[in-house]
Amino acid sequence: MKSTHTIAALIVASTAVLSGCATTTSTPYNSGYSQPGYNTNVSSGYGTIDSIQVVRGSGGTSGSGAVVGGLVGALVGNQVGSGSGRTAATVAGAVGGAVVGNSVEANRNNNGQDMYQLNIRMDNGEYRSITQDSVYDLRVGNRVRMVDGRVYRY
Repeated sequence: MKSTHTIAALIVASTAVLSGCATTTSTPYNSGYSQPGYNTNVSSGYGTIDSIQVVRGSGGTSGSGAVVGGLVGALVGNQVGSGSGRTAATVAGAVGGAVVGNSVEANRNNNGQDMYQLNIRMDNGEYRSITQDSVYDLRVGNRVRMVDGRVYRY
């Protein structure tokens, strides 16, 4: 019975430690890809497209893949050996499973999706940089309207 409590404690501890390692960032339409001199604040206004660049988005993970992978790895590791060897295998399984689970979750979150960074010269002279998932019929030199962080042809 004591080994069951030890295993449960190891699983909880490893889950807590590995959850702290997981990233929880996401890629909103207008963040992370700004160039010097360009403002990324979201507001409405009118301007002209200065440039359009393709950037690679980076989806994050919520940590659930690491937690599930850690639990499965701990259960599999618990089936190996006996005594302190079993405990070591359980911990190694939890760590390995968490790494694999986090990697699987990252791959399922469409890492590397192409996004479009639009650099816009606003009518008031300031510059804005907006990143969105598509440009539809937008081209450099088009007059545009920005509404809620999205750019539309004007």
